[in-house]
Amino acid sequence: MQYAVIMAGGAGKRLWPLSRVMRPKQLLPLIDGRCLLEMAVERLMNLFDIDKIWVVTNAEYADQVAATLPNLPVENIIGEPEGRDTANAIALAASLIRVKDPQATMAVFTADHVIRPVDAFAAAVRTAMEAAQQHPDALLTFGIRPTWPHTGLGYIHFGKALADDVHEVEGFKEKPDHQTARQYVESGQYYWNSGMFVWQVQAICQALEQFLGESMSKLQPVAQAALEGKDYTEALEEAYPSLEKISIDYAVMEKAQKVLVVELKADWLDVGSWPALSDVCALDGSGNVVVAKNCTVVDSFRNVVVTEDDHLLAILGMDDCIIVHSPDATLVCNKSDSQRLKDMVGYVEERYGKKYL
Repeated sequence: MQYAVIMAGGAGKRLWPLSRVMRPKQLLPLIDGRCLLEMAVERLMNLFDIDKIWVVTNAEYADQVAATLPNLPVENIIGEPEGRDTANAIALAASLIRVKDPQATMAVFTADHVIRPVDAFAAAVRTAMEAAQQHPDALLTFGIRPTWPHTGLGYIHFGKALADDVHEVEGFKEKPDHQTARQYVESGQYYWNSGMFVWQVQAICQALEQFLGESMSKLQPVAQAALEGKDYTEALEEAYPSLEKISIDYAVMEKAQKVLVVELKADWLDVGSWPALSDVCALDGSGNVVVAKNCTVVDSFRNVVVTEDDHLLAILGMDDCIIVHSPDATLVCNKSDSQRLKDMVGYVEERYGKKYL
């Protein structure tokens, strides 16, 4: 059988003050009234049976995820006691899937992006699933042709072509400086690393046991409880805090012997900051993004304006700014300062403690 796992555990401080400790960015209804997690599930509906779609999230978000995805079986929502990065989220899901079906094909997706058109995404996933069947010992990832020299992403070095849109991986490159990123883009051989994967569940479990054996060993009681049909919550809470916090790229992908990559020929838009809404939401005639029931914008251009309630936002004579209102906190800053928002959240915490987090 074919399983899909959506990793949805991040909080996203760069979308404060709407994104909070108890309300992560993937649950914010910012795009046509839908949240990123809803959109991630919708992309998978014609590829996987609904009972084969799993979500790995923070245990504190599990009830919100269940409410957001009422058609998803509640047992398919896996709550991590705490975040231990992507390698452990994948190890947990793979261990549980292997219990259900040792011959399963497993696909892993993120809940941080808008990917369009959906048909192009579906075609790439089908290609990867077929390649995983043809190369059962391989680990597959997806690469996106870069459109500019992004220094905040990792890159995949495409190697020999094995089939249409399927290549061997020559290597993974970490976030480069601007000059190196430009060289990557101009070469045509380096693609953005999407952080999404397809593999046989046996292949990823073997790789995890080889490169992250201690974590897999500590998760064994969780898998055993699931195998016996028991509640594994207690075993999970005991094991998780001691797992090494590490990404799947560092833990496995950069070390694995056989890694293949499928080109994802689609727009892959990270909604990790307020300015990113300009790429995924409709703009008004002045280039503003307005996500608000009540808003008046006069002589103002290229702003991002957001509020979830009936609070009126009146914007006059402001350009290239971010204005975000929540019931207990309001953010106003220049777009150019949006990457400093994590620092701002830190300043708020220093002064007010956890009250506004």
